[in-house]
Amino acid sequence: MKRFYILLSVCLLVFLVGCNSGKNTKSPDGTVEVIKVGATISTTGNFAFASQQGIKGLELWVDEVNAQGGLYVASQGKKVPVELVTYDDRSDTQQVTRLYERLITEDKVDLLFAPFGSTLTGVATTVTERYGKPLIIWSAAADTIYAQGHKYIISATQIAASLAQLPGVDHAYSLGYRNIAVVYQDEPFPAAQALGTKEYAEKLGMNVVFYDHYSKDSLDYSSMIRRIANTNPDALFVNGYMEDQANFLRQMKENDLTFDYVYMLYSAQPEWKDLTGKDGSYIYGHVWVHEDLIYDVTDGMNTGQFYAAYDRLFPNATHPADFQTGLAYGAGVLMQKFVEDAGSFEAGKIKQAALALSGKVTVITGEYNLMETGKQLGMRSVVTQAIIDDAGYRLVIVHPADVKTHNAVDPFPAWNQR
Repeated sequence: MKRFYILLSVCLLVFLVGCNSGKNTKSPDGTVEVIKVGATISTTGNFAFASQQGIKGLELWVDEVNAQGGLYVASQGKKVPVELVTYDDRSDTQQVTRLYERLITEDKVDLLFAPFGSTLTGVATTVTERYGKPLIIWSAAADTIYAQGHKYIISATQIAASLAQLPGVDHAYSLGYRNIAVVYQDEPFPAAQALGTKEYAEKLGMNVVFYDHYSKDSLDYSSMIRRIANTNPDALFVNGYMEDQANFLRQMKENDLTFDYVYMLYSAQPEWKDLTGKDGSYIYGHVWVHEDLIYDVTDGMNTGQFYAAYDRLFPNATHPADFQTGLAYGAGVLMQKFVEDAGSFEAGKIKQAALALSGKVTVITGEYNLMETGKQLGMRSVVTQAIIDDAGYRLVIVHPADVKTHNAVDPFPAWNQR
């Protein structure tokens, strides 16, 4: 009986959301009463956690812009409230295709944010380009997305994957490491990160002694770990998603193998500790948002305001704001700039406004710098390390020198020294 009432409640909620998203938001004279912004969110599947952290960033922006009276519509000479319309894509590419079609043709949204990640965003772009709609990207970093000639994609905050990990390579080099191993999950985003890491390391004169991929369905990395160890690298860069990085680390310990420098992007996420415990400490990663990373923002909230707003809007959140939250929030701030500068929702005008703002705006995640292809060159990442000291388990910034708060614990401690 309890399950029946839960199911009934869920069905009623879905019905109400459907009714709300389909309402007419334009007056008979064509003026806009509500600006509808569409997106999909992954509540299940490989991308669920990061996607849900990101959607909170979009909700922060909507809350902020509506508190200011809405988004300014030049043709009406006034601000208009914003409504966020979302559907669950379940981390599934077929769902993304269907739902972005729905957002455009049925909900008739005025603006669109991309879903989480390169895999899903790559599919969404085929829909938005076909309908001539601008797509504001907050997380898709794979360089391949920006090499397909799309006219109306704009990576507002997510730097290209081939560039994101370069500070980590710089850091390893500065510590004296010269032999590097690079592995990656066979997906667009990890593959692009890995290639950028490999090419930059070689440019610095480092030796890439191991370079290979694993399937996204892999659960056993032991053979690969032993193969890596046989090449005697100083530094290991594992490019994938949180679950496989945590499993990779777990199996390193099971094989009693480690390396002096270990870099896994998702070690910079708050829930990394939940997955790995003390074994996940001393791993390097990177972020765009951190309590100690302060930029002179030109638009939107600064770091302190951002964290305070998150705590106010999500007082019962299981996890704190992270870089996914910051990237999505920053993308909302930039979307607002694009539309208000363009004075239009028309795709070509928004893209031109986005290009004109390149190099002129700094948001919470850094300086905005856009290429014609829609590829983001700004928003540099900073290197973090998960450490354990007298203050407990913490994520600290260790590189670059101009923003670091701590010296790195180097080399990586042995498993029995934690």
